[in-house]
This record gives sequence, C-alpha cells and structure tokens, in this order.
Amino acid sequence: MILGLLRQTHSLRKSSYAKTLCRTYHATRVNNNLQRTRNIGIIAHIDAGKTTTTERALYYAGFTRRIGDVDDGSTVTDFLPAERARGITIQSAAITFSWPPSSADAASPDSSGPRSSTPHNINLIDTPGHADFTFEVLRSLRVLDGAVCILDGVAGVEAQTEKVWSQASAYAIPRIVYVNKLDREGAAFGRTVKEAAARLGAWPAVCGIPWWSADGKLRGVGDVIGLRALKYAEGGDGKDISVFSLQQLEAEDGRLAQELKEARVALVELLSEHDGVMVERFLEADEDHLAIVSDDITESLRRCVLQKTQHVVPVLAGASFRNIGVQPLLDAVVDLLPSPGQRPDPEISFGGNVQGGLADVLAGKIAIATSTSAKGGKGLSNDKASFALQNLEACALAFKVVADSKQGVLVYIRVYSGSIKRNSVLWNTNLQIAERAQKLLKMYANDSVDVDSIPAGQIGVIPGLKATRTGDTLISYAGTNPKVGPPAPINSLQLRPIDVPPAVFFVSVEPNSLSEEKHIKESLNLLLREDPSLHVTIDEESGQTHLSGMGELHLEIARDRLINDLKAKARIGNIEIGYRESPTAASEVITEIFEREMGGKSSKAACTVVIKPNTGEAEDTGEVHVFELADNNRLSIVGPTLDFGGFSADPEQSSLPDHLPIHTIHQAMQNGVSAALARGPAHSYAVHSVDITVTFDPAKHLFANTTPAALSSAARLATQRAMRDSVQASPTVLMEPVMLVTISVDETSMGSVVHDISSARGGTVVSLSAEDDQQGVSDRSAIDVSKIYAPPDPFAGGHATADTSAGNSAQAMKQIVARVPLKEMVGYLKHLRSLTGGRGTFTMVVDRFEKMATQRQRAVLNEMRGDFS
Repeated sequence: MILGLLRQTHSLRKSSYAKTLCRTYHATRVNNNLQRTRNIGIIAHIDAGKTTTTERALYYAGFTRRIGDVDDGSTVTDFLPAERARGITIQSAAITFSWPPSSADAASPDSSGPRSSTPHNINLIDTPGHADFTFEVLRSLRVLDGAVCILDGVAGVEAQTEKVWSQASAYAIPRIVYVNKLDREGAAFGRTVKEAAARLGAWPAVCGIPWWSADGKLRGVGDVIGLRALKYAEGGDGKDISVFSLQQLEAEDGRLAQELKEARVALVELLSEHDGVMVERFLEADEDHLAIVSDDITESLRRCVLQKTQHVVPVLAGASFRNIGVQPLLDAVVDLLPSPGQRPDPEISFGGNVQGGLADVLAGKIAIATSTSAKGGKGLSNDKASFALQNLEACALAFKVVADSKQGVLVYIRVYSGSIKRNSVLWNTNLQIAERAQKLLKMYANDSVDVDSIPAGQIGVIPGLKATRTGDTLISYAGTNPKVGPPAPINSLQLRPIDVPPAVFFVSVEPNSLSEEKHIKESLNLLLREDPSLHVTIDEESGQTHLSGMGELHLEIARDRLINDLKAKARIGNIEIGYRESPTAASEVITEIFEREMGGKSSKAACTVVIKPNTGEAEDTGEVHVFELADNNRLSIVGPTLDFGGFSADPEQSSLPDHLPIHTIHQAMQNGVSAALARGPAHSYAVHSVDITVTFDPAKHLFANTTPAALSSAARLATQRAMRDSVQASPTVLMEPVMLVTISVDETSMGSVVHDISSARGGTVVSLSAEDDQQGVSDRSAIDVSKIYAPPDPFAGGHATADTSAGNSAQAMKQIVARVPLKEMVGYLKHLRSLTGGRGTFTMVVDRFEKMATQRQRAVLNEMRGDFS
C-alpha cells in the first residue's frame, strides 16, 4: 500500500495537485512548529533572580550539565566580562532549549493531555534589571510573545519591576508572575501577592504556594491547579522531587492540604469572574471547586492570560537558588503563554501612509497602492500591488545588533512572516539598501549553530550585515534586483519601530592624538549601532565629542567597551549636565543688514528682531505667523505689508519675488533664529524660554540680490545682537534639567531620604506613597486588595507584617516621587543605598527645565571655572 502511494505521489509530483498537496503539508508542519514555540523573556527588578532562574531552566532542560552561579561568574547568559565582574546582567542574551527535554523530534501534541507533556521549543531572553539598561528590556519586549515577571519574595514589588511591567503592558505582552527567594529569612509570599495586585494593577491567580516546614525552611511548593504538593530533596539539585496527592498530603502536612483547598476555591472563583467557560465547568462539577479537572483550569487560565487586556495574572512560588519551583514555572510557560501564531497581527506601515496588520495586508484586506515609490518612481495599482505581495518571501525585524570579537557584527532578528533562507538577498526598508544573508545562526548565549533558514515565529541571528541597525525592517523578495530593490510600495514596508528613550547623562570623549580620531569615530558609530540609547553629539564651537546615555553605569559600560574591547585610545571626561540659559529682560529693537559675497555672488538681506522672555501663548493672527521652536522658544514673524497668505496688502507695492515665496522666507527665518539660539549670550548654553519677534517688511528688507541664505544669516545676526542687548539690561538666568524621580524605600528609611532630597539636594517631594503615583492610578483603583486571596505568611518579615488585611503596611516598600535637579542625581544611587541599608532603589525620567536660584547658579558657575572656595 505504501509503495502504491509512493508511485502515485511520484506520478503527480509535477502536477498542480501535487504542488498544492506539498504546500498544504508544509503549511501544516510550519503551523505545528509555531504552536510548539514560545518566545519569552525574563523581566524583573535588579537582583530578583532572573539569571539564576534561567540557569536552573537550562539545567533541567538538559542544555547544561552543571548549574551556573552568578557570584562565581559561571552563568551561561551572563557571559560578558563586565557582567561576571559586577554580577549583574548588562546585555540581554537569547538562548534556545526544549521543555520538557527531548532528545529527538516528538510527535504531534496529545490533545488529551496538557501542553507541557509535549516538548516545546523555548526561545528565552534574559533581560537586565538595572534602570540604566531599560532600552535592552524595551527592544527585547518588542519581539517577545510572553514574559515571566520575577518578584523578590523579601523585597516585594520594587520600582524597576513596575517600570518593566508597564513596558510589557505597552506591548500587550501576556505575563505570569514567579515569586522567588522564598527560602530567605523574611520572605512573605502572601504580602507579595497583594502588593502585586496593588502596584501592578492585575488580579493575581495563585497557582502555587510555598510549602514551609515547622522551622521555617522551604520544603517545596503546592500545586493549586493539580491539587498536589512537590517536595524537593534538601540540598539537592532540584531533580529529586517527591509528589504528594491531596490525600497523601493530608497525612504529611494537614495545614498545607487545607491551604491548597482554599487556594483552589479562590482560583476557581476568580476564573469564573473572567471566563464564562469556567462557570460551565463549575456547574458541571456540581459546584464542587475541587472536582473540576486540572486541564480545564489550565485552559481557563490560558484564555484569561491571552485576553487582549490581561486582567488575571498567574502567580507561582519558588526559590531558584535552592532549586525549588523552577520546573512548575517551565510547565506554566508552555501551558499558559501564547505561541507566535496566537499573538496579535504585527503592525506595519508603507512609507508612513498605509497602516494595518501584516497578515491583513498579505491577505489583500488592506489596499496598499501608492501614487509614487520611495525613490520617486511610479507606484503600483491595487491589483499589481496585491500581486507583488505574493513574491514577498519573508519579513523580519532587527531588534538587536552586537559586535562580537570572534564572529563580527551579529544582527538579531525576529521573523514575522515567511522564512529567511541562507544566501537570500534582504532589503532594508529603512535604509533602502540590500544586503545578503550569507550565513544564518541560532544563538545559545555566546555560542552559535549554523542553520539553513529562520522560519516565522523564530528568533535568529544574521552575521556580517554591514549597515542594518536596531529597529530596521528586513524583507526577502523573490527575484529582487539588489541595486533596485522590490517594487513600490513593497520596498517601504516597515514593522512597528522600537522606541528609544531620551539620554540623561553626558561625558566627553577626546582622542589622545589626532591620528586616533578616525578610529574613535568608527568605534563610536559601532557603539551607536549596537545601542541606539547612546547618543553622540559634537559641539560645533569647541569640536568636543559628547557621549550621552541612560545613566552612570550605562556610560561606564560604554566607556569600558570603547577602550577595552574596541581598543580606542581616548580620554573620557566627567559627566556633564546640559544646562540652558534664559533671558530675563526684553531687548531693544534690533535691525540687522547682512551683505556679503556668497558663492561668488553678492547677497543682501535685512530684518528687525526684538526678544523677550516667553511667558504666555500666542496665536497666528492676520500679519503674525507663530512657530513653536525647541526648548519652549517661540518665533513670531510679522509682515506689516503682507496678508496672511504672503501677498502684498497694498496693491501699489510689489509682491514677493517668485524665488522667495512666503514659506521659503519663513523657513529661512526659522533656520537663522534656531542657529542663534543654539548658543546663549552669557554662558554659551542653548537658550530656553524666549519669545523672538521678527519683523519682515519686503519694501525695506528685500533687495534684488536677496537669497534664502542671506535672510537666514540676517535673522541669526539680529537675534544674536538682540540677546546681547538683553544681557546688558539684565543677566540671563541658568536653567537646569529636573528629573522626576521615583524612589523605592522601606518605611524606616523614608524620613532620612525625604530630608536628604528636600534639604541637601534642592528637590521637591511630589508624593510619599505608591497610591499617589500618577502613573497607573486608574488601573490600581480597580483592584480591591481585600478581596484577593493570598496564603498566610507564618514567617513573614522584611517588607511584610502580621497585618494582611491591607495592601500596604508599616514595613512595606514605599515610594517617594520627587523632582530633583539632574546634577544632584549624579552618584545618588550609592548615597541612597547608604541611607537605606542597601535596599533603596530609584528610577528617573527627564521632567522639565527649571530656573536656578541665584545662590545655586553662582555655585554651579564657580564649579565650572574650577573655583571651589
């Protein structure tokens, strides 16, 4: 029979039916692979146990033969020398393993059992927890399908945890929570569960509870879904597990058995409020919470996790360092988190015009025809554009670029459609260039394996791409010409980009000699390609190169990378603050006539300028055109003899010449004024909060040889003179960047921290509790902490107290929200830890610029001059 089928297949191989059959088989196989794939990330506050948990997952999956230790510097994912020296994660690392372990390809999933009974391919990314490396978390979350948020069972929900949680919410990433470090003294699982509800704005579904012995040691975990307990051998590697059924547990530990029953009742009740199917299962079980099949509860949890807006978050317990609770966490990853095919359609755009989902565009549900191409040629009609999409072989996003010392530049990609094959030509739709993928890799931290293709839903690496940056979209198009690229508008297809946060700290980079300048420039370009949250600017007057980043540690790592890894011979200056200066008095009316030979031709123009402090709003009225410039500066252009459209109001006067339409004049004025505002008149800082009024009368200020460049120069010179005139009347005042700082401290340290912020650092306290934080108040208000089930904490300490009726306690981690000058935040982390016994943390974002008091301005200026007396 099999031989006959083979003969039939051979005879039909060239027929369309056979081709259709092959496509169907291939699509089914790809779909099955997608269903058995999980792209997840580990997110948490620093030192919550992300890397430790990852090491245990790799060990139990059979990927490693020994358990790596963060303190010993022997972990798989923290492989950089800087990471092992500091004991923290700096660079997110991707690694692939199978769970449950499988030595060969497994059969199709068994529909009668849980998903965790069949091997799944897990692409895991271990992300940093330090606030300075928040961009590493952002670009990882952009390509993930699910996340595991780890909480410290002693410290509770910390400041950076809330930040990464909100970042995951922005990308609608399904999450599960793992409460770690329950083996430590003072661990409080129940308190942490309630804090997660109050501060993260989600209903915690307790799926695992800690199993403590009478003397306070963590013995194992209770499985609420399966109504069983897992007891781990004391001091073992976590593989020796004794399983107790509910009946056996009643004889072993009656207290835990009773708590498991209460937890199961609470879990079913919570799921019934958010999942209609669970209500049916509850009625079918004669309203017996314990009689519901565990698989039905797992499926109900999965439906709640995959809701568009996640309201229910599964919570598990464990202690990764003691090798307890990691296997149930991996089962939950497979059972509850989505496959790539279950995630929403990725957002795309064509040249910034047509927006929609990738699958809808490929299916022809969204018209993409444009009138012109990105290079100025003719576009395609709707029919031709739809036909052209059929030749789109793959679409991927480059979410990370790493310069490896052995393999060169590695570009990490997530494929969203089709399959990228070796030696295929990839079109970069952001840069409008083509590059060839001569080699494809599957990464295992810093090790790699060659592969022939990277299919949809998978994460892989392309080495050797010369220009691709973080956030670029790569497409593979059949029959494309590398010099021309795909037809429009396919050549402008772009996936949703990765948002880059603004930089807040600055250092100067100076070459040791002029011969090193070229190498330093190339090294900085490579650093920026690796990490777009770094920024390089050049001061036009001094020629000094400034490197800016997210924080002190961020720039410290960049400096080490620049000097030690890239061998750049440069001097790194101290952190510099980008101040602003603002005029305090109005200037006289200044008229400037610019007359100079430009490009071999005489050019002449003039204008009148007056400046004053920007104190209010202005609107376009009649002859006045208002433009909002950077740094709260405003430009008002007055044309006394022109109407709003730029035509002469007096019929006897001539109108504007053809080569100087009104919009060209306005643009030239903006360019000139902006150039003048780049350097202030007193301290050479950029000017902030000034109102510039430019009067332009064609009869007086236009000449036969007037050009846009001459107008721009006249506006620049007039503005500079007006600012100098203003300084003579009244000195400018310095403005400094003020940060919105969220400080997480315990109750006993709050007083000293508030006093330090208010008195020593010139800050202003905005609020003193998490409830007063303006971010996420609406979400948190929907959670009634008193209605949340959480098991009691018999050995609670640290951030917990005996009072379990409220979401916060006297010893709970409190939040201080304050506005503090950026200068005072340099080196603040070390000071904060000394005030709080090492438990305080903070995050900050740029809030605004504020004027400095006279005494503070004098101190800053003296410090700049080197006068510390």
